[in-house]
Order: sequence, then C-alpha cells, then structure tokens
Amino acid sequence: MNPKLPYVLLFGAAVIIFILSCMLLSRDGQSPSCASQPNVVEKTGSMSQSLVFADLTAEEMSQVVRYLQGHLGVPLVEASRAKPSDNCIASVDLQVPAKAEVLRFLDGAGARPPREALAVLYFGKQPEPNITEYVVGPLPAPAYHRDVTVQKYGGKVPYHRRPMLGSEYEQLRVFLETKAFAAAPTFLQEVLEYDRTNVAFQATVPHGFQSGDRVTWFVLFQNVSGFFVHPVGLEVLVDHSSLDISQWAVSRVFYNGQYYRDMIQLESAYVQGRISVEKVRKAPWDGDFSSMKPRAPGAALFPLQFEPQGRRYSVRNNQVLFQAWSFAFGMSVSTGLRLFDIRHKGERVAYEISVQEALSVYGSNCPGGMSTRYMDRSFGLGRYTSPLVPGVDCPYLATYVDTHSLSDSLRPKKRKASLCIFEHNLGSPLRRHYSNLQSLYYGGLVNSALVIRSIATVGNYDYVWDFIFYQNGAIEGKVQATGYPSSSFLHGDGLRYGNRLWEHTLGTIHTQFFNYKVDLDVGGVKNSLVAHDMAFEMTRAPWSPEQQIERPRLTKKVLDTEDQAAFRLQSKMPRYIYFAANSKNKWGHQRGYRIQITSFAGDHIPEASSMERAISWARYQLAVTRRKEEEPSSTSIYNQNDPWTPTVAFADFINNETITNEDLVAWITAGFLHIPHSEDIPNTVTVGNSVGFLLRPYNYYDLDPSIYSHDGVFFTSEQDFTACEINPLACLPKTASCLPNFPPFTYDGFRNM
Repeated sequence: MNPKLPYVLLFGAAVIIFILSCMLLSRDGQSPSCASQPNVVEKTGSMSQSLVFADLTAEEMSQVVRYLQGHLGVPLVEASRAKPSDNCIASVDLQVPAKAEVLRFLDGAGARPPREALAVLYFGKQPEPNITEYVVGPLPAPAYHRDVTVQKYGGKVPYHRRPMLGSEYEQLRVFLETKAFAAAPTFLQEVLEYDRTNVAFQATVPHGFQSGDRVTWFVLFQNVSGFFVHPVGLEVLVDHSSLDISQWAVSRVFYNGQYYRDMIQLESAYVQGRISVEKVRKAPWDGDFSSMKPRAPGAALFPLQFEPQGRRYSVRNNQVLFQAWSFAFGMSVSTGLRLFDIRHKGERVAYEISVQEALSVYGSNCPGGMSTRYMDRSFGLGRYTSPLVPGVDCPYLATYVDTHSLSDSLRPKKRKASLCIFEHNLGSPLRRHYSNLQSLYYGGLVNSALVIRSIATVGNYDYVWDFIFYQNGAIEGKVQATGYPSSSFLHGDGLRYGNRLWEHTLGTIHTQFFNYKVDLDVGGVKNSLVAHDMAFEMTRAPWSPEQQIERPRLTKKVLDTEDQAAFRLQSKMPRYIYFAANSKNKWGHQRGYRIQITSFAGDHIPEASSMERAISWARYQLAVTRRKEEEPSSTSIYNQNDPWTPTVAFADFINNETITNEDLVAWITAGFLHIPHSEDIPNTVTVGNSVGFLLRPYNYYDLDPSIYSHDGVFFTSEQDFTACEINPLACLPKTASCLPNFPPFTYDGFRNM
C-alpha cells in the first residue's frame, strides 16, 4: 500500500466536504424568488360591463378625427399649427352616456348605450368664429354627429372663451422675440444679456378684465432648471385678441416696480439713464438653488414594498377588483382621473367620483402675479397627466397603466405609465385591541388599502391625485400638491405678498382649491341628506337629584332643500353628514355613507368680484344638489378665459329644490393656503399640503365589514402564537422570505416632447 494514499484520500474528502458546505451555504444564503400566486379577489360583476365607461382607444380617436374631416364640409387644420383664424379640432374625449341608460344596462335588461365621443372644435375661419361641441358616434365606426353646444350651454360659445392652444403660445413667443423685443435691444442685451435662448416665459390668466379681452401678461424668467423661481423683473402685456397675428401688440411693460407704455418707452428710459436697474446674477443651466439634483451622495436604499405571494387585486381593461371592492376608472382630458360604478360587497355605493377643478388665486405687487387665477381644468388635468417614475411616484412594483389623449393635435398621444394601481400597507393597524383586563388577548388588522393614482403637472405645480379603498368600506379622495412655487420679482413692498425665497425671488401667497363631484348611490339611487351632531344638555343625576350633570346628546336633522345643504366655506358644518338610504340595517338605522372633509382652505375671493361666479363652487365646502344630466360639472373649460360671463356658474345649481328621496350629488371643495417659504426651495414638498375627503359607512352595515378580512390577527395568552395556524405573522419567515422580481427600470417621460 502506498503510504501517501491515506493522505490523498483525506485531502480529497476535505475538498468534497468544503465544496458541499459552500453549496449549502450559498443555497441557504439566498432566498428563492417570490412566486406569483393567482389573484385572490371577489368576483363582483361582469368585466365587460365596465367598458361602458372606458376611455376612447387611440384607434377610436383617430376614427373620430377622420369622420370629422370628411363630414363637416370645412377644412380642419392640424391644431399644433393652427392660427387663431383657422378651424381645428381642439380635443376628442369620451362622451359618458346618460346615467339612466347606463343603469338600465348595468342593473337590468337594458341595451348597452351607444359608444360616443365628444369633440371640441374651434371655428376661427367663419363669419362668426365660435366654439362648437359635437357628439360623434357610434364607435368604432362613426356614422353621425350632432351639435350639442346650445343644448349644454344655452347658446353658442363665443370664440374668445377658447382655451389657448399650444400653437397660440408658440405664436406669442415668436411675437415677443421677433417684434416686441426688437424695440428694446440695448436694455435686453445689457440688463438681461438676452440671446434668444436664456429667457423663459410664463403666461398669466385670465386674459384681461372683461368679456372679450384676450390680453396676457408674460412674466420673464431665466431659462434654467426650475425657472419658476428665477424672475428677472421684466413683464410684458400683449394684446392678442385679434385673429390676425399681425395686429398683435404690446399694451404695457413692467420692470422692477415701474410701468411703461411699451418696449420703445422702456428702451428710451434705459438709454437715458432713467431706470433703476436691478441686475440678476446669471444662474447656471442647472438652476443652482432651484436644481432638484440631490446634494448628498447615495447611501443605504430606502424601504420597498413587495407582495410575497403575488398581487391581491386585478386590473382588466378599465376595471379593478380588490377584495370586496370593484370600480371602473378613466382619464378625462380636462378633469383627469375619474371613477365609476364603485361597489363594495357587490352593492353600488357611488356611481361617479371625479375631480372637477383645481383653482389657484395669487397675490403680488407685480402685475402678472396679482392678476393670476389659474383654473387648471382649462389647461387639462388629464392632458397634462405625466408618466410616473417607479419607486418614487408609485411603488416600484405597482401596476402601471398607459393612457391616451387627443388634444392640440389630429393624432392621439400615448402616455406610458401615466396611472398606477397598487396595494399599500400603511404600516399601522386599521383596528386593534390589546386586552389585559379579564381575558388576555390581542386582535388586530393591518391597514392595507388599494390606491389608484395619477399625477398632473400643470405648469409649475404637480398634483398627486389618489383614490384609496379601505377594507372597512371607506373611500378616500386625496390630492397632494408639490412642484415649484410660482414667484414674482422682489421689489418695493413685495413682502406684503409672500416671503423672500432667494436674492430677487418673492414666493407669492396663493390659495389652492380642489373641487370633486361625488355621486353617491347608497342602497339605491334615491337618497336623503341627514345631519347628526351633538349638543350638551343639563340634567339632574337621577340617583342624586341635587347634583347636575352636563351630558352630550345626539342631534338629528333631515336637510330638505339644496339651500339647507349648501355649507359656506368657513361656516360650521354638522360633524356627521351622510347620504341616507331608504333601507335600514339590522339595528333599525337608516343605512348611510358619511362625508368627512379634510381641508385647511384660505378665504374665497369676495363675491363682489366680477369673476367670482365663474368659481362660485369654491364658496362651499360642501353643497348637495339634485343630480341632473344638464348639470354634469361644477365648471367649464371656458370659464378660465371669460370668467366675467361664465359658461357654467355653479351658484345657479343651488335653487332650493327639495332633496329628500332624490338622486343626489355632493360637490366637495377642499383646499389650503400656501405662503411659500424658504423650505419651498428647491421645490414644494407634499407633507402638509394634502387635502381631500372620506366617504365612510355609517350604519350601512350591521358591523364592520373588515372583520371578514383574511388579514386579521387574533391570539390569546393560552394559545401558541408562534404557530402558523394560530397566528399568520409567525409564518412570515417562511411565507415572505423571498426575493421580489424587480423588472428593469424604464421611463418614457421624455419621448415625443
């Protein structure tokens, strides 16, 4: 026997043991990938029925455009190239069918309503230029169109009310650069170092002071990242009311606190040394202080959410199913995210929940700032819905949905990942109790909710729109505001209108108001509005009559009319106000859904203002009216450019009609006052800038429906709470020890800009 053989065998055995040990360690050190489990959802109706609310497809939009081009008998110019004197298609969107037709289809044996589109056209090349709205159908093969303008608005819509197209903004930019600025070359070169690339413009609205005006202040900023907080002190008022671009003219000029007749007078005053010049330090292209580039290096990764056993919701076409919830969703080009046919446990609780308007009213001692009242619906909350960044705008593993819109163009535009849906663990209990009296136990339920979200970037502001569905039957509508503050050039008494944010930057005070339409159908279409609150009453203690007790008692009132149901913005409103059904729960109470508003609104513009009626919805924190097809919205895209003769005045909706046992709509306004401060640089955070409302079951069920959730946890002191069959949390090392499958990061937000 070779004396070396035992050593060779021992060495070989050691190598094998080492290799096996490495393999075992490697396998134990890396968790398996999370398996995708079938979606666990309750089936609550036909998926195909939700398509009655589905947004138009890109092909349907194109079909509508082709039909209009061939059947109106007038040439239609591509909107992106249209002059004010041309005819063009401004937008194409879904024409939502009448509610009665839809309910017959959803709930009975009614036929599916015809699928139709609503097209908004500008007719500038006519003896009497006007805006016309057509309903076009049936889709996908249009065969008819009908003019619904007079039916909707009581008359033709004057042409001056049209929202500005991108082409008009471009034509105004060219006018400023080639004509207006040509009159002040010395001032622009020496004061602004103007080279036709280093200046950005921001237009203000409304355009003037009376119906028919189309006169706009253009505020100039340094053309850098975050230009909104880089004002240079120059503002130019342009009269572009003529449909002939050659007739446009400068009406007034403002620089560093002084007004001038036009650019010629500004140039003359500068050359003669009669201007107080305030030179602004030239900012680098990244904006310097306004840059959103992180100032710190990367460190440990922030926490991420994942679904170890797969998604517990499903998204098919435009319908979402989540536990006991189901709803259809859509994206309006003007109002953005909207929901229809919202059901819990198979029963409809709301027919429609939709955003109506986002309003900002600014103050300043500069003309552009002091005259600004943004009504963002006119720009398009859906049109400016932006692609979402996975991991920041929404959880990385959310479901992302593409949307299409057609505005300012003859071709539909696709916005990838512009809507997201995800289940969100809020990191807190929905309900819980730890019992250490009498019996010893713990019972709780994780607060996991479904969120559907879109984010609209309208100019300087970004609005994060959420609708949230909780396991107890509650729905939350929430908006968070972020983006850049709007600013003015700091001069004179500017600090009366805001805070100084940088050397020449005044962050201007402004209000933010958001209006929602909530068409609740609680236990059926017919509801009444009931208010519950409290009052203290004095009583003698029955067991000790010489003693007095102050005790709270319940107050009840049925609000019979629209006037009683219109609650002014800063007025006291009943703490419990709810839509009551014509049915009762097990305990004899009317089944209801309560409206609870979260708002920190500033003051509404005085009603004596000539433009107040255009935004009269903002008078009210809550107004409940009869639902009418002829009152589909609280405002109009045409109110922005003619608020002095509003196309839709919400105040007219409230005319003291009875609202007992009727189909009702709640119009909810939430808002906040924003006084920009130094922490709004580089831009505004969402923390503290979140408002909205809750819709909560109020005696709607016999008990909290979340008790039937699969996520509940309960164990007693006598049970083995480390056993999986007793406590599902004990199984997490086994059921949740997996690696989520993160797809590669993609983003399409910079394509086709």
